Amino acid sequence: MRCPYCERSGSRRELHAHLTDDHAEKVITDTTWGRRFMELQCPECDEGHRTEVKPRYNDPTFLEEHYREIRLVAFDMFLYHWQDQHDQETNDE
Repeated sequence: MRCPYCERSGSRRELHAHLTDDHAEKVITDTTWGRRFMELQCPECDEGHRTEVKPRYNDPTFLEEHYREIRLVAFDMFLYHWQDQHDQETNDE
């Protein structure tokens, strides 16, 4: 499986860690009308994923404090898209 942002390749697990640590800027978080969101766009197609993050928490520092966990979830969802829609194969599940 190859990284969509650089020349790195590896297993799904290795790529997931690489994306989370080395391409953090691809996951965008924002707050709109008191609701927090994360968003990640696919670099090869128009598909992206935007979802609300922990809507029950009102802590204004939540996004900053939990940014790594948010990235882990965003890149996990992205890798399913990357495998299914862009024919990326992996030998580890």
